[in-house]
Amino acid sequence: MRIKILAFIGLTALAGCGDTFGEQSLFGAGAGAGAAVLLDGNPVVGGVLGAAANVAFCKQFPERC
Repeated sequence: MRIKILAFIGLTALAGCGDTFGEQSLFGAGAGAGAAVLLDGNPVVGGVLGAAANVAFCKQFPERC
């Protein structure tokens, strides 16, 4: 369980990366899909949600991306 939590934190940290819309989408999708797999969820849904969340975050807080 501890490894899953650490992996989830690591994947979540990756979601903040990306200079372009495509990079933000790709990194967010990867982090979301990875987190879904670690948490026994649906990786497709996790990828879509991760991509949307990362793009929204980077639009709201561009200085953090």
